[in-house]
Amino acid sequence: MCGIVGYVGSQSALDVVMAGLKRLEYRGYDSAGVAVLADGGLATAKRAGKLVNLDKELSEHPLPSAATGIGHTRWATHGGPTDANAHPHLDNAGRVAVVHNGIIENFAPLRTELAERGHELPSETDTEVVAHLLAEEYSACADLAEAMRLVCRRLEGAFTLVAVHADAPDVVVGARRNSPLVVGVGEDEYFLASDVAAFIAHTRDAVELGQDQVVELRRDGVRVTGFDGTPADVRSYHVDWDASAAEKAGYASFMLKEIAEQPKAVADTLLGRIDGSGTLSLDEVRIPPEVLRELDKVVIVACGTAFHAGLIAKYAIEHWTRIPCEVELASEFRYRDPILDQQTLVVAISQSGETMDTLMALRHAREQGARVLAICNTNGSTIPRESDAVLYTHAGPEVAVASTKAFLTQLVACYLVALYLGQVRGDKYGDEIRDVVRDLSGISNAVEQVLSTMEPVRELARSLAHKDTVLFLGRHVGHPVALEGALKLKELAYMHAEGFAAGELKHGPIALVEEDLPVVVVVPSPRGRSVLHDKIVSNIQEIRARGARTIVIAEEGDEAVVPYADHVVRVPATPTLLQPLVATVPLQVFACELATARGNEVDQPRNLAKSVTVE
Repeated sequence: MCGIVGYVGSQSALDVVMAGLKRLEYRGYDSAGVAVLADGGLATAKRAGKLVNLDKELSEHPLPSAATGIGHTRWATHGGPTDANAHPHLDNAGRVAVVHNGIIENFAPLRTELAERGHELPSETDTEVVAHLLAEEYSACADLAEAMRLVCRRLEGAFTLVAVHADAPDVVVGARRNSPLVVGVGEDEYFLASDVAAFIAHTRDAVELGQDQVVELRRDGVRVTGFDGTPADVRSYHVDWDASAAEKAGYASFMLKEIAEQPKAVADTLLGRIDGSGTLSLDEVRIPPEVLRELDKVVIVACGTAFHAGLIAKYAIEHWTRIPCEVELASEFRYRDPILDQQTLVVAISQSGETMDTLMALRHAREQGARVLAICNTNGSTIPRESDAVLYTHAGPEVAVASTKAFLTQLVACYLVALYLGQVRGDKYGDEIRDVVRDLSGISNAVEQVLSTMEPVRELARSLAHKDTVLFLGRHVGHPVALEGALKLKELAYMHAEGFAAGELKHGPIALVEEDLPVVVVVPSPRGRSVLHDKIVSNIQEIRARGARTIVIAEEGDEAVVPYADHVVRVPATPTLLQPLVATVPLQVFACELATARGNEVDQPRNLAKSVTVE
């Protein structure tokens, strides 16, 4: 959470920082602020609310021209979304400015200690203590990077810190522990940001920072050290997408654009991973085959939408490999003392690669001796770096807070992992794998077909904008799809929405069904899983008999549902295990359109942020 930008170079720092913040506002929009070094001092501006409020402040009260600056867009943790709590935070002399992402867990004793030494801390934030500590350390050593190292050694928790000092006009210093920070390398200019999207318009060359490292940016170069001051090895990489990929490209919202990009994202995630004979080649999965052959359990850890991808993956892994598979909420995983050993493969799924709950689950798994495979969309992020292997999805940047294309590509990656395990372990014959691969290869076109038929779904969504509740039902892999559909509606429309396993309906939830209540039912294919199909048709009849308004997602040619459906949404026929790749898409469109009809901001839903970097 929280977006951070820093810049040192020859351009207008304010222009660079504000443009970067616009690209990072998905990370938090409770407040925004900037600080620039000019005329031997610090000039700052900050405002509660979205970035547009800061824009207005800067137009009314311009800051002086400067070539060094930092900025921040906030997701509130300590202290409400007010002007006073907005970043940057300064020391009492106004010489140090700090922006921060994460939580400093020992801020309370540090705050007390500072107050006892005469410091005044007017905000409610944990961040402010860092500005005051930095000021003290800098007064003793006159080296901002060394001051940052000294301060970081006193801090507990997860944090990214970026700071400037009025006495060091061409220096920006950053530090990271369990929170994202990346360096952009340009021509005689350097950038710091929470995400490469902030500086992609200027450079696609980046340097990833490791755990417990401090980076010092000057016009003539970059120096990275550990918190203890020892020089650190860093890895450079090149970003394989450009600034246009992070723009709306004429769409009304990033979410609409990202929904439309799903056919390409699915195809890109498959690209290069299947050879001409239909054999899987996952070069990034560097866990030795002999280790994979000895596995006796797979555990998937994830949060939110990624957790739903994991629930679907469980069906594929167990069906194709016969290895027992558990799916855990990452936020609960390490607190329940899970049973793990060297024969356990833990699959950690995260779009950003910085999800703190998932990262902590990953670390617990490695402490227990388990192997960890990451499924991630962000090159150079923490979770892939700390895993034994990684399978990158190739969704491109996903800016909208509610995940769409990341979810579909996570599913594709999960299917690839399941098939790869089956291939390496000999659990599936080559022709069986080739059949599934062929079906997967056709999914991109199937998603394109779904997207071309969504106008009736949009009309339906607009007609239901006044409703208070929508229920979602599914069986087998349709159950996680129902959960995902409900989550999207909660995230975007702020409605009460629940997803249920359809078979559980009569065990309690059917009490919620009343006259004209919208109920969305995800119907499995009647081909190959006819028992499942017949059962869910009975469930539709049960809720229809109680007056519900039935909205049925069913494959083309399935006429058995028609007598019991008030609305039928057709999707292409696909094998049951792959159906979530097409059945989820109408639910994304439905939630987006319904939220828009209610006047909500679909890219930036209230109280949420894209990358959850605190526990």
